[in-house]
Amino acid sequence: MKKSVMTAAVAAAGVLLAVQAPVPAQASSSSGFVPGSNPVLFVHGYNGDSSNWNTMADRFRADGWPSSHLHQWSYDSGQSNTVTAQQLSTEVERVLAATGATRVDIVSHSMGGLSSRYYLKNLDGTSKTEAWVSLGGPNHGTDSADACFDASCPEMRIGSSFLTALNSGDETPGSPRYATWWSPCDTVINPDSSVSLSGAVNTRTTCVSHMGLLTDATVYAQTRDMINR
Repeated sequence: MKKSVMTAAVAAAGVLLAVQAPVPAQASSSSGFVPGSNPVLFVHGYNGDSSNWNTMADRFRADGWPSSHLHQWSYDSGQSNTVTAQQLSTEVERVLAATGATRVDIVSHSMGGLSSRYYLKNLDGTSKTEAWVSLGGPNHGTDSADACFDASCPEMRIGSSFLTALNSGDETPGSPRYATWWSPCDTVINPDSSVSLSGAVNTRTTCVSHMGLLTDATVYAQTRDMINR
């Protein structure tokens, strides 16, 4: 009887030690900043601004990214995406010069995916970008753009000449890693299939709203690990 009790106690102690044993460092290597991590440039969407990224940027900081490597960029979302792409090119050069990095990672939300894709495809952005992310981007158009009338609005409409040219040929050109996230509960991007790109890693989220893609913890973790390979 005593022997069986002693055996059970030893086994229980072994289980406790196993639970308390530290996780090997390499198991979480993709979740924290390392010397080779690129600066992250955040590009907001239509009617947005740099503050849209506050929650995500704070999470990056909590995972070790210095503020010098997190750039929440603002621009006039009413102007043509081609103009924004040119301004984005200038911003990328500024970030690279400020950090000493050779490439950036671009994380975009909604319409921000269009100007940043134009930059990659038409302004030599592929040579200066290692990873590109689209959260709820109207990459093939959305019917919600029918109700707005700024210069950027017609470019977001389904079948627009802007999108036809942007999506012609290779939708994910060059060497950058491309990834998109889309939600079945996103009522701004219609149809849902608009977000996904051929050649990208396309991820369906849980029931997250269009703006919720910016603050969802799972989307953040997946984005972080995708760009920090």
